Amino acid sequence: MIQCIGTLILAAIALKFLKYWLMVASTSAKNLEKNTADDESIDAFFNAFYHRISGGIWLWAVILCAQFLKLPITVSQNLYIALRIYLIIAVGLLILKAVAAIVDSLDALSIRYSNPDNLLRFYDRLRHLIPFLKRCLEFVIYVCMATLVIQQVQLIANIATFGPRIIKIIGIIFISRVLFEVVYLLIEEVLFKDQNLTDIQRSRRLTLVPLFRSFLQYLIYFGATVFILYALSIDPTPILAGAGIVGIAVGLGAQTLINDIVCGFFILFENYYLVGDYIEAGKVEEKVVEGIVEAIELRTTRVRHPNGQLQIIRNGDIGSITNYSKQYIFAVVEVGVPYDSNLTHVYKIIEEVGQQLKADNPDVLEGTQVDGVESLGESNLLLRTLTKVKPGKHLQIQRVLRKIFTNALLREGIVITVRAESVEG
Repeated sequence: MIQCIGTLILAAIALKFLKYWLMVASTSAKNLEKNTADDESIDAFFNAFYHRISGGIWLWAVILCAQFLKLPITVSQNLYIALRIYLIIAVGLLILKAVAAIVDSLDALSIRYSNPDNLLRFYDRLRHLIPFLKRCLEFVIYVCMATLVIQQVQLIANIATFGPRIIKIIGIIFISRVLFEVVYLLIEEVLFKDQNLTDIQRSRRLTLVPLFRSFLQYLIYFGATVFILYALSIDPTPILAGAGIVGIAVGLGAQTLINDIVCGFFILFENYYLVGDYIEAGKVEEKVVEGIVEAIELRTTRVRHPNGQLQIIRNGDIGSITNYSKQYIFAVVEVGVPYDSNLTHVYKIIEEVGQQLKADNPDVLEGTQVDGVESLGESNLLLRTLTKVKPGKHLQIQRVLRKIFTNALLREGIVITVRAESVEG
């Protein structure tokens, strides 16, 4: 009994020393790299380390006490198994805390030392992978812990053979995701490295980027699936052969899908429109899809309406296309003036306003011209004006023209009505 009491006293004294030295180590670790964002992770690691070690010390003291009290050998054996399982779990949880602290420290240091002259300039664009890295590392550690714990129990020890396979699968998934992001980043770097690209060249490259992304995603994930099958000791050859036959059968019935993909290639190769173009195309619920092209993908085109809605239309449903972003476009504004107006004077005012707008606004390519009398209304004449502007700028210029036409003619005492439309050049 005295030996048991002495063992427990020694365990308590050891824990006191351990707590002190862990506090010293924690302070030193936080001072190693000041002004980083990892202090909380370091504190969490050392607190967890203390609690895990203290639990192990007390369990070891209990085992010694059982031996001193000469309890049955099976009790000691079971306690040793419990100790090993506890140490496996404790070390695993400590490694989790250590990994979190290390990743946070490396993240802070990478941000601090990144600059345009080294490879760390790409880090900010890959930083979103950090949470995914942490999750993968956590899963790996948990699987290792579970595998080692299962090995301690003879009845289920055979299940532990699945642990390495699961770790391989996690590694394949992580590598495939990182590979996809890195290759996509390199593609963007190569395509947009030249700072002297014209607007058309930039639009074409912006159009190709989503296609590269889709193709790359399918390719890498397909390869990852094959490697996962190999990791599970499954030969993918028969599966791929069967999938090919099934794919042919499905393809015969998926004519709409094939039509969308084929139309997508024609849109790209024949340069119907590019990312950034303002278009009208297709119909969704009998409404014309209108807006700026944000992405052209294998199956769909994404168009942002001027009101902000994102419209997604299948490439096979594009139909007739009106592209307002080719070379130039006319901003057409119709001005209604009273019958007794001096048309020569009105024409002069409109053209002077158009010339002034051309001088003030770089989006205006030529001054406003009066096309003539468009129609005769009940109480006014409808004059049609044309202003040549840059592609996709017609809506903005029409708004400006309506305002300045109104102000200019009202200053001359002419009461007007204004309508606007656009004509592609």
